[in-house]
Amino acid sequence: MLNRPTFGGHINSGWGFFHSFRYFCNEKTFSMSDFLSKEERSVRMSRIRSVNTKPEILLRRGLWQNGFRYRVNDKNLSGRPDIVLPKYRTVVFVHGCFWHGHKGCKVYSVPKTNTEFWLAKVARNQERDQEVWRKLEAKGWSVIIVWECQLKKANLEETINRVSGEIVRNGETYRAAKEERRKAREEYRRERKARKEREQSLLEEVKSL
Repeated sequence: MLNRPTFGGHINSGWGFFHSFRYFCNEKTFSMSDFLSKEERSVRMSRIRSVNTKPEILLRRGLWQNGFRYRVNDKNLSGRPDIVLPKYRTVVFVHGCFWHGHKGCKVYSVPKTNTEFWLAKVARNQERDQEVWRKLEAKGWSVIIVWECQLKKANLEETINRVSGEIVRNGETYRAAKEERRKAREEYRRERKARKEREQSLLEEVKSL
Protein backbone atom coordinates (compact mmCIF):
# COMPACT_ATOMS: atom_id res chain seq x y z
CA MET A 1 0.00 0.00 0.00
CA LEU A 2 1.05 3.60 -0.48
CA ASN A 3 2.07 5.31 2.75
CA ARG A 4 -0.75 3.75 4.70
CA PRO A 5 -0.79 5.47 8.11
CA THR A 6 -0.59 3.49 11.30
CA PHE A 7 -3.21 3.90 13.98
CA GLY A 8 -2.57 6.85 16.27
CA GLY A 9 0.29 8.16 14.15
CA HIS A 10 -1.54 10.70 12.05
CA ILE A 11 -4.21 13.39 12.03
CA ASN A 12 -6.94 14.18 9.59
CA SER A 13 -6.53 17.14 7.13
CA GLY A 14 -7.72 18.24 3.79
CA TRP A 15 -6.44 20.39 1.01
CA GLY A 16 -9.89 21.93 0.93
CA PHE A 17 -9.55 22.79 4.62
CA PHE A 18 -6.16 24.41 4.08
CA HIS A 19 -7.37 26.74 1.35
CA SER A 20 -10.70 27.40 3.01
CA PHE A 21 -8.96 28.28 6.24
CA ARG A 22 -6.56 30.65 4.49
CA TYR A 23 -9.57 32.27 2.84
CA PHE A 24 -11.09 33.07 6.21
CA CYS A 25 -7.90 34.22 7.92
CA ASN A 26 -4.78 35.99 6.68
CA GLU A 27 -1.27 34.52 6.64
CA LYS A 28 -0.32 36.07 9.98
CA THR A 29 -3.21 34.49 11.81
CA PHE A 30 -2.74 31.11 10.13
CA SER A 31 -0.93 29.73 13.15
CA MET A 32 -3.75 27.32 14.00
CA SER A 33 -4.54 29.15 17.23
CA ASP A 34 -8.21 29.19 18.16
CA PHE A 35 -9.14 32.85 17.72
CA LEU A 36 -12.70 31.81 16.82
CA SER A 37 -15.57 30.99 19.09
CA LYS A 38 -16.95 27.45 19.05
CA GLU A 39 -19.97 28.62 17.03
CA GLU A 40 -17.84 30.51 14.48
CA ARG A 41 -15.53 27.57 14.00
CA SER A 42 -18.48 25.21 13.55
CA VAL A 43 -19.90 27.41 10.78
CA ARG A 44 -16.58 27.65 8.99
CA MET A 45 -15.84 23.94 9.28
CA SER A 46 -19.24 23.16 7.78
CA ARG A 47 -18.20 25.01 4.62
CA ILE A 48 -15.15 22.83 4.01
CA ARG A 49 -15.52 20.64 0.95
CA SER A 50 -15.27 16.93 1.67
CA VAL A 51 -15.54 15.59 -1.89
CA ASN A 52 -14.14 16.70 -5.24
CA THR A 53 -11.28 18.53 -3.58
CA LYS A 54 -8.42 19.82 -5.70
CA PRO A 55 -6.07 16.94 -4.74
CA GLU A 56 -8.76 14.37 -5.63
CA ILE A 57 -9.35 15.98 -9.01
CA LEU A 58 -5.61 16.13 -9.77
CA LEU A 59 -5.18 12.45 -8.94
CA ARG A 60 -8.28 11.39 -10.87
CA ARG A 61 -7.16 13.34 -13.91
CA GLY A 62 -3.71 11.76 -13.79
CA LEU A 63 -5.10 8.23 -13.42
CA TRP A 64 -7.54 8.81 -16.26
CA GLN A 65 -4.71 9.96 -18.50
CA ASN A 66 -2.86 6.76 -17.58
CA GLY A 67 -5.79 4.73 -18.88
CA PHE A 68 -7.58 3.87 -15.63
CA ARG A 69 -11.36 3.99 -15.42
CA TYR A 70 -13.02 4.30 -12.07
CA ARG A 71 -16.01 5.32 -9.98
CA VAL A 72 -15.92 8.07 -7.36
CA ASN A 73 -17.33 8.18 -3.84
CA ASP A 74 -19.14 4.84 -4.15
CA LYS A 75 -21.76 4.91 -1.39
CA ASN A 76 -22.04 1.12 -1.51
CA LEU A 77 -18.53 0.75 -0.08
CA SER A 78 -17.47 1.47 3.47
CA GLY A 79 -16.06 4.99 3.82
CA ARG A 80 -17.22 6.01 0.32
CA PRO A 81 -13.70 5.83 -1.16
CA ASP A 82 -12.60 8.79 -3.28
CA ILE A 83 -11.65 6.53 -6.19
CA VAL A 84 -12.89 2.98 -6.83
CA LEU A 85 -11.30 0.72 -9.46
CA PRO A 86 -13.35 -2.51 -9.56
CA LYS A 87 -11.22 -4.05 -12.33
CA TYR A 88 -8.19 -3.90 -10.02
CA ARG A 89 -10.17 -4.49 -6.81
CA THR A 90 -8.59 -1.30 -5.45
CA VAL A 91 -9.86 1.80 -3.69
CA VAL A 92 -8.00 5.05 -3.15
CA PHE A 93 -8.47 7.56 -0.36
CA VAL A 94 -7.01 11.05 -0.75
CA HIS A 95 -6.28 12.27 2.76
CA GLY A 96 -5.63 15.81 3.83
CA CYS A 97 -2.46 16.12 5.84
CA PHE A 98 -4.02 18.06 8.71
CA TRP A 99 -7.30 16.25 9.14
CA HIS A 100 -5.82 12.77 8.79
CA GLY A 101 -2.59 13.61 10.58
CA HIS A 102 0.24 13.06 8.15
CA LYS A 103 3.07 12.49 10.58
CA GLY A 104 6.20 14.43 9.69
CA CYS A 105 4.38 16.63 7.19
CA LYS A 106 4.79 20.39 7.60
CA VAL A 107 1.13 20.92 6.71
CA TYR A 108 0.15 19.13 9.90
CA SER A 109 0.67 20.81 13.23
CA VAL A 110 -1.42 20.50 16.37
CA PRO A 111 -3.13 23.80 17.27
CA LYS A 112 -1.53 25.51 20.24
CA THR A 113 -4.88 26.26 21.84
CA ASN A 114 -7.71 23.85 22.52
CA THR A 115 -5.15 21.14 21.86
CA GLU A 116 -6.98 18.34 23.65
CA PHE A 117 -10.07 18.92 21.54
CA TRP A 118 -8.14 18.69 18.28
CA LEU A 119 -6.14 15.64 19.36
CA ALA A 120 -9.33 13.86 20.39
CA LYS A 121 -11.02 14.79 17.11
CA VAL A 122 -8.06 13.52 15.13
CA ALA A 123 -7.93 10.29 17.13
CA ARG A 124 -11.59 9.65 16.33
CA ASN A 125 -10.91 10.27 12.65
CA GLN A 126 -8.04 7.80 12.73
CA GLU A 127 -10.18 5.19 14.44
CA ARG A 128 -12.81 5.56 11.72
CA ASP A 129 -10.12 5.28 9.05
CA GLN A 130 -8.84 2.04 10.53
CA GLU A 131 -12.34 0.60 10.79
CA VAL A 132 -13.07 1.47 7.15
CA TRP A 133 -9.83 -0.12 5.93
CA ARG A 134 -10.49 -3.31 7.86
CA LYS A 135 -13.98 -3.63 6.40
CA LEU A 136 -12.77 -3.05 2.85
CA GLU A 137 -9.84 -5.44 3.14
CA ALA A 138 -12.10 -8.08 4.65
CA LYS A 139 -14.11 -7.93 1.42
CA GLY A 140 -11.01 -8.33 -0.72
CA TRP A 141 -10.30 -4.70 -1.58
CA SER A 142 -6.79 -3.27 -1.62
CA VAL A 143 -6.57 0.17 -0.02
CA ILE A 144 -4.23 2.93 -1.17
CA ILE A 145 -3.76 6.12 0.84
CA VAL A 146 -2.52 9.27 -0.90
CA TRP A 147 -1.68 12.41 1.08
CA GLU A 148 -2.46 15.89 -0.17
CA CYS A 149 1.19 16.98 0.09
CA GLN A 150 2.09 14.18 -2.33
CA LEU A 151 -0.17 15.84 -4.90
CA LYS A 152 1.52 19.23 -4.81
CA LYS A 153 3.04 20.28 -8.14
CA ALA A 154 6.57 19.18 -7.24
CA ASN A 155 5.44 15.64 -6.36
CA LEU A 156 2.38 15.20 -8.55
CA GLU A 157 3.85 13.24 -11.47
CA GLU A 158 5.85 10.93 -9.19
CA THR A 159 2.80 10.26 -7.04
CA ILE A 160 0.52 9.52 -9.99
CA ASN A 161 3.07 7.09 -11.44
CA ARG A 162 3.56 5.42 -8.07
CA VAL A 163 -0.17 5.03 -7.47
CA SER A 164 -0.63 3.73 -11.02
CA GLY A 165 1.99 1.08 -10.39
CA GLU A 166 0.37 0.09 -7.12
CA ILE A 167 -3.02 -0.23 -8.79
CA VAL A 168 -1.60 -2.47 -11.53
CA ARG A 169 0.13 -4.71 -8.97
CA ASN A 170 -3.07 -4.94 -6.94
CA GLY A 171 -4.94 -5.94 -10.08
CA GLU A 172 -2.40 -8.65 -10.86
CA THR A 173 -2.66 -9.99 -7.31
CA TYR A 174 -6.45 -9.94 -7.49
CA ARG A 175 -6.56 -11.78 -10.82
CA ALA A 176 -4.01 -14.34 -9.65
CA ALA A 177 -6.04 -15.03 -6.50
CA LYS A 178 -9.21 -15.25 -8.58
CA GLU A 179 -7.56 -17.76 -10.91
CA GLU A 180 -6.38 -19.84 -7.94
CA ARG A 181 -9.93 -19.93 -6.60
CA ARG A 182 -11.21 -21.00 -10.01
CA LYS A 183 -8.67 -23.81 -10.20
CA ALA A 184 -9.52 -24.92 -6.67
CA ARG A 185 -13.23 -25.10 -7.57
CA GLU A 186 -12.49 -27.11 -10.70
CA GLU A 187 -10.28 -29.51 -8.75
CA TYR A 188 -13.02 -29.95 -6.16
CA ARG A 189 -15.59 -30.71 -8.88
CA ARG A 190 -13.26 -33.25 -10.51
CA GLU A 191 -12.62 -34.98 -7.19
CA ARG A 192 -16.33 -35.07 -6.41
CA LYS A 193 -17.10 -36.52 -9.85
CA ALA A 194 -14.36 -39.16 -9.49
CA ARG A 195 -15.67 -40.09 -6.03
CA LYS A 196 -19.19 -40.57 -7.34
CA GLU A 197 -17.89 -42.70 -10.20
CA ARG A 198 -15.97 -44.92 -7.76
CA GLU A 199 -19.01 -45.26 -5.54
CA GLN A 200 -21.14 -46.17 -8.55
CA SER A 201 -18.59 -48.72 -9.69
CA LEU A 202 -18.48 -50.33 -6.26
CA LEU A 203 -22.25 -50.41 -6.12
CA GLU A 204 -22.43 -52.19 -9.48
CA GLU A 205 -19.80 -54.73 -8.35
CA VAL A 206 -21.82 -55.48 -5.22
CA LYS A 207 -24.98 -55.94 -7.29
CA SER A 208 -23.19 -58.34 -9.61
CA LEU A 209 -22.17 -60.67 -6.75
